[in-house]
Formats: sequence, C-alpha cells, structure tokens
Amino acid sequence: MWLLFSGGGVAAALVLPVLLVLFGIAIPLGWIAVPDHGHLLAVIRHPLARVGLLGVFALSLVHAAHRFRYTLRDGLQLARYDMGIATVCYGGAVAGAAFAAYLLFGS
Repeated sequence: MWLLFSGGGVAAALVLPVLLVLFGIAIPLGWIAVPDHGHLLAVIRHPLARVGLLGVFALSLVHAAHRFRYTLRDGLQLARYDMGIATVCYGGAVAGAAFAAYLLFGS
C-alpha cells in the first residue's frame, strides 16, 4: 500500500501542477499557443497517453484515500471504525479509477 501512496504523491506533486499551469493559466492567458482541437484529440486517443492519464488519476485517488483514511483514523480518533473507513476510502479510489478507465477506454 505504501508504494501506491508514494506513487500517488509523486504523481500529484509533479504531473498535476504542470497540467493545471498549462491548461489553467498559460493557455488561457495566451502565454503559449493554443493547441487545436484535432491535435489534443490525437494526443488523447493515443493508447500510451490514456494509460498515463489513468495511472496519474488512479495513483492520485489512492494517495488521497490513504491520507483521508489516516486523517479520520488518527486525527479524529476514529480508529475503532478503521475497517469501514478503509473500505469506503479505498473502495472510492477503486471506483474512481474504474470510472476514469471507463471514460478513457470505454468510448
């Protein structure tokens, strides 16, 4: 579990900020040229790009689930409900990853 948690932390710390800066700041403010729709669609349709995005999403969800679980368990002193908390947190991460896989590969 620790490997998935740390991998999600790396993905959340390195990949997501780059995507946010590119698509949330740099492109809207005109700092870089706007890629046309066809180019972005070609990138997203490539299988390696889809696998990479799925990996970033899934690892980030596991990372968030792990942090939330231990916040509830240790921070709010709910250790007696640890099995239920773990089931909900990690189940939510698996469901989110499955939904992301459906969106990326299902259509």
